[in-house]
Amino acid sequence: MMSYEQFWQSLTARYDAGEARAIARMVLEVGFGLSMAQLLCDGLSSLSEDERQRLSEMQQRLLSGEPVQYVLGVADFGPRQFQVAAGVLIPRPETYELCEEIVGELSENSENSEASELSEASELSSPLRVLDLGTGSGCIACTLAAELPAAEVTACDISAEALAIARANARELGISVRFVQGDMLALDRSDVLSPERADVQWDVVVSNPPYICLQEAAEMEPHVTEHEPHQALFVPDDDPLLFYRAIAHYAAQTLRPGGRLYVELNAHYAEDCRELFIQHRFADVRLMNDQFGKHRFLKATQP
Repeated sequence: MMSYEQFWQSLTARYDAGEARAIARMVLEVGFGLSMAQLLCDGLSSLSEDERQRLSEMQQRLLSGEPVQYVLGVADFGPRQFQVAAGVLIPRPETYELCEEIVGELSENSENSEASELSEASELSSPLRVLDLGTGSGCIACTLAAELPAAEVTACDISAEALAIARANARELGISVRFVQGDMLALDRSDVLSPERADVQWDVVVSNPPYICLQEAAEMEPHVTEHEPHQALFVPDDDPLLFYRAIAHYAAQTLRPGGRLYVELNAHYAEDCRELFIQHRFADVRLMNDQFGKHRFLKATQP
């Protein structure tokens, strides 16, 4: 029978020692409910034969380079856990920073007075109408729906597989989100996002679209490029703002006066992205840094 030490050491064939320990601990805690105290007391001895077989299969998947979140089938996003599979991107901590920014500005209970200013400026509907473009696992949409109880959240993705995972996450978390299938490169005012009202206007549009140029793939970790969906990651080298043009065009037509737009972006093209939204006549277009000091987000206001 394999011990905890043997398990994490086996992973050093693929990862450095620190990462191998962290991955091993995550697998055993999340996948098998074993605490660190149990592991140090040879907690693997408590595993059943079926569990040992499952652990062995997970070990092989990890050694093949598959991300631990896919191996476990779950990923943390802020205080919540989301189901993930190869059909969706693994939620990143940076994206949760964007959610915190939005909630901090719009929550009725926030000390930030911008929420009330937005309400006065845009004559907000009741409930607050929020649109998440390219929802993937649904992590942004579900987080905003949970943290902004007065919001009516719609989430869109081109992938049926991603939408199935997003719907499962909403059900598991007990969160109400309207999910629809659609291509953000082909949206207009009367599309599937608003079948009941062609003239619907959004109070908030948010998106974490594909933004990595193909030429950047060589600088990325293999566990990302070999396992996460390329459709959700990459844009052509000659058109890094492909999705932002579509978002800007759609949001300019459908955001209420005073409504807010938030996007995650590629730091290499942050200034170009800012100029794009200025050209679409958005006001107060601002770049925001992530926790590592990189331009990672942009927010803008509909005049």
